[in-house]
Amino acid sequence: MNAHGAFRAGISGGQNLVETYIKDLSDADLLVRAVPGTNHIAWQLGHLIAAENAMLEAVRPGSMPKLPAGFRERHSKEKANSDDAKDFLTKDQYLKLFKEQRSATLKALESMSEADFDGPVPEPLSQYLRNVGDVFSMQGTHWVMHAGQWALIRRKLGHPPLF
Repeated sequence: MNAHGAFRAGISGGQNLVETYIKDLSDADLLVRAVPGTNHIAWQLGHLIAAENAMLEAVRPGSMPKLPAGFRERHSKEKANSDDAKDFLTKDQYLKLFKEQRSATLKALESMSEADFDGPVPEPLSQYLRNVGDVFSMQGTHWVMHAGQWALIRRKLGHPPLF
């Protein structure tokens, strides 16, 4: 397997986990917090979508679809404490945006040469990612990191464990 295949596998694994964890959740379920002070799934979905968009745009300008006006602001750290459903999207809206962004991520991945993955990343990405390859690796990992919290929310809601 080459780097493209490895990145695709990691990205796909993260996507499958995310879709499995939220497939039977309602829009209201997306606003449940595992424990006080944690982020609910709706905010996290927006954060993850915005982060994927920003990371890929940073290393491949012009590769990502534009997000809806105000989307980044609605999912900023300052908005993470909101429990008002009007501040967030529906599950279907998040999934549509996720799939649009993910499609563009995979298209950007295919446009890269093996050597491109060793390229540098701009600030502030360079504070936690070493190179362009890390940006692609993060597109699976970042989602899985957050989805770990969703397993707890699912149990709190009475859903059985999935894995």
